[in-house]
Amino acid sequence: MTQSLVFLGFTIAFAVLGISGCGKPPTPSNGAAKASQVTAAQKQFLGIEEVGAGKVGGGLLLPGRIAFRAQAQSAVGTAVPGRVAAVLVRAGEAVKAGAPLLIIDSADAAAGRATLDQTATRLASAEQHYKRQVEMMEKGVGLEIDRQDADARLKDARAEHERARHAAALIGGGQGSRVTLKAPSDGVVMVIRAAVGAAVAPGGEALVELGDPARLQVVAQVPEGELRRVAVGQEAEVELPGLQTRVAARVDSISPRVDPESRRMQLYLSLAARTEGLRAGMLAQVNLRVSGDDGYSVPTSAVLIKEGKRRVIYVERADGSFEAREVQVGRNRDGRVAILQGLKAGERIVVRGALLLDTQAEQLL
Repeated sequence: MTQSLVFLGFTIAFAVLGISGCGKPPTPSNGAAKASQVTAAQKQFLGIEEVGAGKVGGGLLLPGRIAFRAQAQSAVGTAVPGRVAAVLVRAGEAVKAGAPLLIIDSADAAAGRATLDQTATRLASAEQHYKRQVEMMEKGVGLEIDRQDADARLKDARAEHERARHAAALIGGGQGSRVTLKAPSDGVVMVIRAAVGAAVAPGGEALVELGDPARLQVVAQVPEGELRRVAVGQEAEVELPGLQTRVAARVDSISPRVDPESRRMQLYLSLAARTEGLRAGMLAQVNLRVSGDDGYSVPTSAVLIKEGKRRVIYVERADGSFEAREVQVGRNRDGRVAILQGLKAGERIVVRGALLLDTQAEQLL
Protein backbone atom coordinates (compact mmCIF):
# COMPACT_ATOMS: atom_id res chain seq x y z
CA MET A 1 0.00 0.00 0.00
CA THR A 2 2.80 2.41 0.94
CA GLN A 3 4.72 1.60 -2.27
CA SER A 4 1.57 2.28 -4.33
CA LEU A 5 1.10 5.71 -2.68
CA VAL A 6 4.75 6.60 -3.26
CA PHE A 7 4.54 5.53 -6.90
CA LEU A 8 1.31 7.53 -7.33
CA GLY A 9 2.99 10.59 -5.82
CA PHE A 10 5.96 10.24 -8.20
CA THR A 11 3.60 9.88 -11.15
CA ILE A 12 1.63 13.00 -10.18
CA ALA A 13 4.88 14.91 -9.70
CA PHE A 14 6.07 13.83 -13.12
CA ALA A 15 2.77 14.90 -14.66
CA VAL A 16 2.82 18.31 -12.95
CA LEU A 17 6.45 18.98 -13.71
CA GLY A 18 6.03 17.81 -17.27
CA ILE A 19 3.13 20.17 -18.18
CA SER A 20 5.46 22.90 -19.41
CA GLY A 21 8.28 20.69 -20.60
CA CYS A 22 6.23 18.25 -22.65
CA GLY A 23 4.35 20.56 -24.90
CA LYS A 24 5.18 18.40 -27.88
CA PRO A 25 5.80 14.66 -27.93
CA PRO A 26 9.40 13.45 -28.05
CA THR A 27 10.65 12.39 -31.44
CA PRO A 28 12.36 9.03 -31.95
CA SER A 29 16.12 9.06 -32.33
CA ASN A 30 17.91 7.73 -35.37
CA GLY A 31 18.43 4.42 -33.55
CA ALA A 32 15.95 1.60 -33.25
CA ALA A 33 15.06 2.42 -29.64
CA LYS A 34 12.76 5.31 -28.73
CA ALA A 35 14.16 7.89 -26.29
CA SER A 36 12.27 9.36 -23.33
CA GLN A 37 12.90 13.04 -22.59
CA VAL A 38 12.68 14.35 -19.01
CA THR A 39 13.27 17.75 -17.48
CA ALA A 40 15.82 18.49 -14.79
CA ALA A 41 13.01 18.74 -12.25
CA GLN A 42 11.66 15.34 -13.30
CA LYS A 43 15.13 13.81 -13.23
CA GLN A 44 15.44 14.40 -9.49
CA PHE A 45 12.98 11.55 -8.94
CA LEU A 46 15.27 9.09 -10.74
CA GLY A 47 18.18 7.18 -9.27
CA ILE A 48 21.01 6.79 -11.78
CA GLU A 49 24.04 4.53 -11.45
CA GLU A 50 27.03 3.88 -13.69
CA VAL A 51 27.54 0.29 -14.84
CA GLY A 52 30.68 -1.03 -13.13
CA ALA A 53 33.71 -2.13 -15.07
CA GLY A 54 34.09 -5.33 -13.05
CA LYS A 55 32.62 -8.59 -14.24
CA VAL A 56 30.30 -10.67 -12.11
CA GLY A 57 32.07 -13.65 -10.57
CA GLY A 58 30.24 -16.89 -11.27
CA GLY A 59 28.61 -18.36 -8.19
CA LEU A 60 25.89 -20.86 -7.48
CA LEU A 61 24.36 -20.97 -3.99
CA LEU A 62 23.26 -24.44 -2.94
CA PRO A 63 21.74 -25.84 0.26
CA GLY A 64 23.75 -28.65 1.82
CA ARG A 65 24.54 -30.69 4.91
CA ILE A 66 27.48 -32.47 6.50
CA ALA A 67 27.44 -36.26 6.13
CA PHE A 68 29.72 -39.24 6.57
CA ARG A 69 31.38 -40.70 3.52
CA ALA A 70 29.99 -44.12 2.62
CA GLN A 71 33.16 -45.92 3.76
CA ALA A 72 33.24 -43.97 7.03
CA GLN A 73 30.12 -45.60 8.47
CA SER A 74 29.74 -49.04 10.07
CA ALA A 75 26.57 -50.85 11.11
CA VAL A 76 26.78 -53.62 13.71
CA GLY A 77 24.05 -56.25 14.02
CA THR A 78 23.61 -59.74 15.38
CA ALA A 79 23.89 -62.97 13.39
CA VAL A 80 21.82 -64.97 15.91
CA PRO A 81 18.58 -64.31 17.81
CA GLY A 82 18.81 -63.68 21.54
CA ARG A 83 18.54 -61.03 24.25
CA VAL A 84 20.86 -58.17 25.11
CA ALA A 85 22.84 -59.05 28.23
CA ALA A 86 24.99 -55.89 28.41
CA VAL A 87 25.55 -52.56 26.61
CA LEU A 88 29.23 -51.69 26.90
CA VAL A 89 29.37 -48.27 25.15
CA ARG A 90 27.59 -44.89 25.14
CA ALA A 91 26.47 -42.69 22.26
CA GLY A 92 29.24 -40.26 21.34
CA GLU A 93 31.99 -42.52 22.70
CA ALA A 94 35.07 -43.03 20.53
CA VAL A 95 36.04 -46.67 20.10
CA LYS A 96 38.85 -48.60 18.42
CA ALA A 97 38.45 -51.48 15.98
CA GLY A 98 37.76 -54.68 17.91
CA ALA A 99 36.36 -52.92 20.99
CA PRO A 100 33.36 -54.77 22.55
CA LEU A 101 30.03 -53.00 22.06
CA LEU A 102 27.26 -55.37 23.17
CA ILE A 103 26.92 -58.80 24.80
CA ILE A 104 24.02 -61.01 23.68
CA ASP A 105 22.78 -64.17 25.32
CA SER A 106 21.73 -66.64 22.59
CA ALA A 107 20.70 -70.30 22.72
CA ASP A 108 21.44 -70.55 18.99
CA ALA A 109 24.99 -69.42 19.64
CA ALA A 110 25.42 -72.12 22.27
CA ALA A 111 24.04 -74.74 19.88
CA GLY A 112 26.28 -73.57 17.05
CA ARG A 113 29.41 -73.75 19.17
CA ALA A 114 28.41 -77.19 20.51
CA THR A 115 28.01 -78.38 16.92
CA LEU A 116 31.50 -77.10 16.16
CA ASP A 117 32.93 -79.07 19.08
CA GLN A 118 31.10 -82.22 17.94
CA THR A 119 32.32 -81.95 14.36
CA ALA A 120 35.86 -81.38 15.60
CA THR A 121 35.67 -84.62 17.61
CA ARG A 122 34.34 -86.58 14.63
CA LEU A 123 37.03 -85.11 12.39
CA ALA A 124 39.78 -86.17 14.77
CA SER A 125 38.31 -89.71 14.91
CA ALA A 126 38.07 -89.90 11.09
CA GLU A 127 41.66 -88.79 10.73
CA GLN A 128 42.87 -91.46 13.14
CA HIS A 129 40.85 -94.15 11.35
CA TYR A 130 42.18 -93.16 7.94
CA LYS A 131 45.77 -93.08 9.26
CA ARG A 132 45.35 -96.59 10.66
CA GLN A 133 44.03 -97.93 7.34
CA VAL A 134 46.95 -96.41 5.46
CA GLU A 135 49.46 -98.01 7.87
CA MET A 136 47.75 -101.40 7.50
CA MET A 137 47.95 -101.11 3.69
CA GLU A 138 51.65 -100.34 3.92
CA LYS A 139 52.19 -103.47 6.06
CA GLY A 140 50.20 -105.60 3.60
CA VAL A 141 47.47 -106.57 6.03
CA GLY A 142 44.86 -104.02 5.05
CA LEU A 143 42.28 -103.93 2.28
CA GLU A 144 42.01 -101.17 -0.34
CA ILE A 145 38.25 -101.01 0.03
CA ASP A 146 38.64 -100.24 3.76
CA ARG A 147 41.15 -97.48 2.99
CA GLN A 148 38.80 -95.95 0.42
CA ASP A 149 35.92 -96.06 2.89
CA ALA A 150 38.08 -94.35 5.53
CA ASP A 151 39.10 -91.70 3.01
CA ALA A 152 35.44 -90.95 2.13
CA ARG A 153 34.50 -90.66 5.81
CA LEU A 154 37.42 -88.29 6.40
CA LYS A 155 36.33 -86.02 3.54
CA ASP A 156 32.77 -85.89 4.89
CA ALA A 157 34.04 -85.10 8.40
CA ARG A 158 36.24 -82.27 7.09
CA ALA A 159 33.37 -80.73 5.08
CA GLU A 160 31.01 -80.93 8.07
CA HIS A 161 33.60 -79.38 10.37
CA GLU A 162 34.27 -76.56 7.88
CA ARG A 163 30.56 -75.71 7.70
CA ALA A 164 30.30 -75.68 11.49
CA ARG A 165 33.45 -73.57 11.80
CA HIS A 166 32.10 -71.02 9.30
CA ALA A 167 28.74 -70.85 11.12
CA ALA A 168 30.48 -70.35 14.46
CA ALA A 169 32.63 -67.59 12.99
CA LEU A 170 29.48 -65.74 11.88
CA ILE A 171 28.11 -65.92 15.41
CA GLY A 172 30.91 -63.70 16.69
CA GLY A 173 33.24 -63.71 19.66
CA GLY A 174 32.43 -65.13 23.06
CA GLN A 175 31.89 -68.50 24.68
CA GLY A 176 28.90 -70.72 25.28
CA SER A 177 25.67 -68.78 24.84
CA ARG A 178 27.33 -65.36 25.13
CA VAL A 179 28.05 -63.40 21.94
CA THR A 180 30.21 -60.26 21.98
CA LEU A 181 29.57 -57.76 19.20
CA LYS A 182 32.74 -55.78 18.40
CA ALA A 183 33.52 -52.59 16.50
CA PRO A 184 34.63 -53.40 12.92
CA SER A 185 36.66 -50.17 12.67
CA ASP A 186 37.68 -47.04 14.55
CA GLY A 187 34.90 -44.52 15.00
CA VAL A 188 32.41 -42.76 17.22
CA VAL A 189 29.23 -44.45 18.44
CA MET A 190 26.45 -42.58 16.64
CA VAL A 191 23.36 -44.66 17.46
CA ILE A 192 22.55 -47.47 19.91
CA ARG A 193 19.30 -49.35 19.28
CA ALA A 194 19.57 -51.86 22.10
CA ALA A 195 18.78 -52.05 25.81
CA VAL A 196 19.51 -54.74 28.36
CA GLY A 197 16.87 -57.45 28.12
CA ALA A 198 15.66 -56.46 24.65
CA ALA A 199 15.11 -59.28 22.16
CA VAL A 200 17.24 -59.03 19.02
CA ALA A 201 17.33 -60.97 15.77
CA PRO A 202 19.35 -61.01 12.56
CA GLY A 203 18.07 -59.05 9.58
CA GLY A 204 16.65 -56.12 11.55
CA GLU A 205 17.99 -52.61 12.10
CA ALA A 206 21.61 -52.22 13.09
CA LEU A 207 22.03 -52.39 16.86
CA VAL A 208 24.97 -49.97 16.86
CA GLU A 209 26.07 -47.46 14.21
CA LEU A 210 29.60 -46.06 14.09
CA GLY A 211 31.00 -43.14 12.14
CA ASP A 212 34.51 -41.80 11.60
CA PRO A 213 34.44 -38.03 12.34
CA ALA A 214 37.66 -37.57 10.38
CA ARG A 215 35.91 -38.68 7.17
CA LEU A 216 33.09 -36.21 6.68
CA GLN A 217 31.94 -34.58 3.45
CA VAL A 218 29.48 -31.96 2.24
CA VAL A 219 26.40 -33.09 0.34
CA ALA A 220 24.79 -30.25 -1.67
CA GLN A 221 21.53 -30.21 -3.62
CA VAL A 222 21.78 -28.97 -7.23
CA PRO A 223 18.63 -27.97 -9.17
CA GLU A 224 18.11 -29.87 -12.38
CA GLY A 225 18.36 -26.68 -14.43
CA GLU A 226 21.88 -25.96 -13.14
CA LEU A 227 23.45 -29.33 -13.97
CA ARG A 228 25.28 -28.01 -17.01
CA ARG A 229 27.21 -25.59 -14.79
CA VAL A 230 28.51 -28.24 -12.39
CA ALA A 231 31.61 -30.42 -12.84
CA VAL A 232 34.01 -32.51 -10.77
CA GLY A 233 36.96 -30.46 -9.53
CA GLN A 234 35.11 -27.14 -9.19
CA GLU A 235 36.05 -25.05 -6.18
CA ALA A 236 33.54 -23.82 -3.63
CA GLU A 237 33.22 -22.04 -0.31
CA VAL A 238 31.15 -23.76 2.37
CA GLU A 239 29.48 -21.68 5.06
CA LEU A 240 28.72 -23.51 8.32
CA PRO A 241 26.16 -21.44 10.26
CA GLY A 242 26.41 -23.67 13.32
CA LEU A 243 30.14 -22.99 13.63
CA GLN A 244 30.04 -19.46 12.19
CA THR A 245 32.87 -20.20 9.81
CA ARG A 246 33.63 -20.68 6.12
CA VAL A 247 35.78 -23.45 4.66
CA ALA A 248 37.13 -23.96 1.15
CA ALA A 249 35.97 -27.12 -0.61
CA ARG A 250 36.17 -28.98 -3.92
CA VAL A 251 33.68 -31.13 -5.83
CA ASP A 252 34.65 -34.80 -5.54
CA SER A 253 31.78 -36.50 -7.35
CA ILE A 254 28.28 -35.97 -8.72
CA SER A 255 25.34 -38.30 -8.26
CA PRO A 256 24.18 -39.84 -11.56
CA ARG A 257 20.53 -39.66 -10.45
CA VAL A 258 18.08 -36.75 -10.25
CA ASP A 259 15.45 -37.05 -7.54
CA PRO A 260 12.08 -37.31 -9.33
CA GLU A 261 10.24 -35.31 -6.65
CA SER A 262 12.60 -32.45 -5.78
CA ARG A 263 14.20 -32.36 -9.28
CA ARG A 264 17.57 -32.01 -7.59
CA MET A 265 20.81 -33.96 -7.78
CA GLN A 266 23.34 -34.56 -5.03
CA LEU A 267 26.82 -33.05 -5.21
CA TYR A 268 29.62 -34.39 -2.97
CA LEU A 269 32.39 -32.04 -1.83
CA SER A 270 35.49 -32.52 0.30
CA LEU A 271 36.59 -29.82 2.73
CA ALA A 272 40.08 -28.39 2.25
CA ALA A 273 40.84 -28.16 5.98
CA ARG A 274 39.92 -30.03 9.13
CA THR A 275 37.26 -28.10 11.02
CA GLU A 276 36.90 -28.39 14.77
CA GLY A 277 33.39 -29.08 15.97
CA LEU A 278 32.18 -30.43 12.66
CA ARG A 279 29.33 -32.92 13.08
CA ALA A 280 27.36 -35.10 10.69
CA GLY A 281 23.94 -33.60 10.02
CA MET A 282 25.02 -29.95 10.31
CA LEU A 283 23.51 -27.52 7.80
CA ALA A 284 25.79 -25.97 5.20
CA GLN A 285 25.51 -23.30 2.52
CA VAL A 286 27.64 -24.02 -0.55
CA ASN A 287 28.78 -21.21 -2.85
CA LEU A 288 29.99 -23.07 -5.93
CA ARG A 289 32.24 -21.18 -8.31
CA VAL A 290 30.83 -21.70 -11.78
CA SER A 291 31.23 -20.21 -15.22
CA GLY A 292 28.44 -18.73 -17.27
CA ASP A 293 27.77 -15.49 -15.37
CA ASP A 294 30.19 -13.28 -17.31
CA GLY A 295 28.26 -9.98 -17.09
CA TYR A 296 27.61 -6.90 -15.00
CA SER A 297 25.83 -6.61 -11.69
CA VAL A 298 22.99 -4.07 -11.33
CA PRO A 299 20.27 -3.55 -8.70
CA THR A 300 17.14 -5.60 -9.39
CA SER A 301 15.15 -2.34 -9.21
CA ALA A 302 16.76 -1.31 -12.50
CA VAL A 303 15.17 -4.13 -14.48
CA LEU A 304 11.60 -3.92 -15.80
CA ILE A 305 9.50 -6.69 -17.33
CA LYS A 306 7.79 -5.85 -20.60
CA GLU A 307 5.04 -7.94 -22.16
CA GLY A 308 5.56 -10.61 -19.51
CA LYS A 309 8.90 -11.81 -20.85
CA ARG A 310 11.20 -9.00 -22.09
CA ARG A 311 13.69 -7.53 -19.59
CA VAL A 312 14.34 -3.82 -20.08
CA ILE A 313 16.72 -1.29 -18.51
CA TYR A 314 16.56 2.45 -19.15
CA VAL A 315 19.96 3.81 -20.25
CA GLU A 316 20.79 7.54 -20.13
CA ARG A 317 21.99 8.98 -23.42
CA ALA A 318 24.48 11.80 -23.90
CA ASP A 319 21.67 14.32 -24.58
CA GLY A 320 19.97 13.49 -21.27
CA SER A 321 17.22 11.33 -22.74
CA PHE A 322 16.64 7.71 -21.71
CA GLU A 323 16.63 4.68 -24.00
CA ALA A 324 14.74 1.47 -23.17
CA ARG A 325 17.39 -1.23 -23.70
CA GLU A 326 16.44 -4.91 -23.79
CA VAL A 327 18.87 -7.05 -21.78
CA GLN A 328 19.53 -10.69 -20.92
CA VAL A 329 19.61 -11.35 -17.19
CA GLY A 330 21.45 -14.01 -15.19
CA ARG A 331 21.32 -15.00 -11.53
CA ASN A 332 19.56 -12.84 -8.94
CA ARG A 333 21.25 -12.58 -5.54
CA ASP A 334 21.27 -10.18 -2.59
CA GLY A 335 19.19 -7.54 -4.39
CA ARG A 336 21.38 -7.50 -7.52
CA VAL A 337 21.03 -9.29 -10.82
CA ALA A 338 23.65 -10.24 -13.42
CA ILE A 339 23.22 -8.67 -16.87
CA LEU A 340 24.71 -11.06 -19.42
CA GLN A 341 23.99 -9.03 -22.57
CA GLY A 342 22.80 -5.52 -23.38
CA LEU A 343 25.01 -3.24 -21.28
CA LYS A 344 28.56 -1.90 -21.42
CA ALA A 345 30.83 -0.66 -18.68
CA GLY A 346 30.50 3.08 -18.06
CA GLU A 347 26.90 3.41 -19.25
CA ARG A 348 24.52 5.21 -16.91
CA ILE A 349 21.30 3.42 -16.09
CA VAL A 350 18.15 4.18 -14.10
CA VAL A 351 18.21 2.07 -10.93
CA ARG A 352 15.35 3.83 -9.09
CA GLY A 353 12.13 5.24 -10.52
CA ALA A 354 12.32 3.44 -13.88
CA LEU A 355 8.59 2.77 -13.68
CA LEU A 356 8.03 6.53 -14.03
CA LEU A 357 9.53 6.30 -17.52
CA ASP A 358 7.42 3.29 -18.50
CA THR A 359 4.15 2.88 -16.63
CA GLN A 360 3.20 -0.18 -18.67
CA ALA A 361 6.12 -2.26 -17.37
CA GLU A 362 6.37 -4.35 -14.22
CA GLN A 363 9.20 -4.15 -11.70
CA LEU A 364 11.43 -7.27 -11.62
CA LEU A 365 11.67 -8.28 -7.96
